[in-house]
Amino acid sequence: MILPFLKWPGGKRWLVQDFGAAFVPVRGTYYEPFLGAGAVFFLTQPERAHLSDSNEALINVYKQIRCRPRQFEAKLKAYQELHSTSFYYEERERIYSSNFERAVQFVYLNRTCFNGIYRVNLNGVFNVPIGSKTAVILPTDDFCEIARALSGKTLSVCGYNETISRAGKNDFIYADPPYTVKHNLNGFVKYNEKLFQWRDQELLRDCLSAASRRGARVVVSNADHESISALYADGWHQYIVSRPSVISADSSHRRSTTELLISNFPLQIDLDMFEVKVGQSTRSGAVRH
Repeated sequence: MILPFLKWPGGKRWLVQDFGAAFVPVRGTYYEPFLGAGAVFFLTQPERAHLSDSNEALINVYKQIRCRPRQFEAKLKAYQELHSTSFYYEERERIYSSNFERAVQFVYLNRTCFNGIYRVNLNGVFNVPIGSKTAVILPTDDFCEIARALSGKTLSVCGYNETISRAGKNDFIYADPPYTVKHNLNGFVKYNEKLFQWRDQELLRDCLSAASRRGARVVVSNADHESISALYADGWHQYIVSRPSVISADSSHRRSTTELLISNFPLQIDLDMFEVKVGQSTRSGAVRH
């Protein structure tokens, strides 16, 4: 399995490590409209895939690694030698005209900024402060293998509806939208509401339902909240999964939390690892801690 090379808020590395059986095998074309760090894609490594995200800078990173993996690694090694607090802030302010330079800069900042957060100001400028991590090159890096996995795959900057509308019979869709709920209860979800409103949650459900009617297999990650559960109450399978929270800056305040895994088919998994939701009620199984 290829490990994601990016740290991404809401990333699903933990999910594929504990619940990877929910996603394999993929027999048709794989569609992922909120690519992020791509943990599920790298787990499944499908023969055919359409990967997309609304973040143009993110998709550029995947394209540049696919085309020039060895040069990408060499450039990151150069960044490792240069990394310091002053260099970080100088680099954060630089604007490159080259797509390749912008992609390397993106990964450098991702690995050395606070908590791997991607945030831009109103002018579209990345403004996250430096974090405590100093490793620019990781022991798990294998950019040639990443390039191989991406070879022949479609990479697009577009909305989720455009990607999902392409999926048909026997295709597989994995959707991991920002976790906006109908009545926000915490700051992280509230922040996402600026990017992905409740109406988007409803429209996403409608797009996925249409794809399901076309014969696509669908798996969705979402917030474990009553409004999300109600949104997918009609004809969807719901599983509660637990994960450690990494959003808090203070590790002593981090605790286990839960998310929903939603599908239009029964997942071939050990149900003892889940709490299974049916409509607004729950039955058998337990949340894994």
